[in-house]
Amino acid sequence: LGRDILSRVLFGSRTALAGPLVVAVGAGVLGTAFGLLAGYRGGRVDGLTMRCIDLVYAVPPLLVAIVVVGVFGGGYWLAVVVLIVLSAPADVRVVRSAAMAQRELPYVAAARTVGVGGLAIAVRHVLPNVTPTVSANVLLQFVGALIALSGLAFLGLGAPAGTPDWGLMIAENRSVLDLNPLAMVVPALLIMGLAVAMTVLGDRTYEILSDRGGK
Repeated sequence: LGRDILSRVLFGSRTALAGPLVVAVGAGVLGTAFGLLAGYRGGRVDGLTMRCIDLVYAVPPLLVAIVVVGVFGGGYWLAVVVLIVLSAPADVRVVRSAAMAQRELPYVAAARTVGVGGLAIAVRHVLPNVTPTVSANVLLQFVGALIALSGLAFLGLGAPAGTPDWGLMIAENRSVLDLNPLAMVVPALLIMGLAVAMTVLGDRTYEILSDRGGK
């Protein structure tokens, strides 16, 4: 009861922001690379990539994270690494679909005609045109990672006990809800508010970048 809620919330914002940001960027980089490769190349490369994606999707990601972190006890950053691997397939699918749509457009055929290599076309021409999709998806992945890491902390996995993590603060202060409700309500509202804000920002980012690309 004697803990300073404001100080713990501010200190806990480090893990609340750092972990999801690393997950979103890491998954975005992996997803963009493999999605661009699969979507532009097609054929066997696309088939093999999508079979691997289907295999990952066969098991609920959060369940895998709970099992891995629970068994190995690696703490917060192991949870971050696991979530990067489990989140990347969603980025692969999104970027793959966007790249497949781009590869059929006239500018790609024109680049092939003048002898531009496949890798150069994918990186210099296709990638900039899927940037709106990638940017929006990274922000949405941030939301998913924020909720997942907070959920793991609430279950006692990830952030160590006593750490001012928002999810862990909710779990630790359940027993004193009637005496000190703000200790539990404030971090819960911050998680919800940040998730909603990043979702809206992701949608708005996609709209802005799409409009610029269209012009």
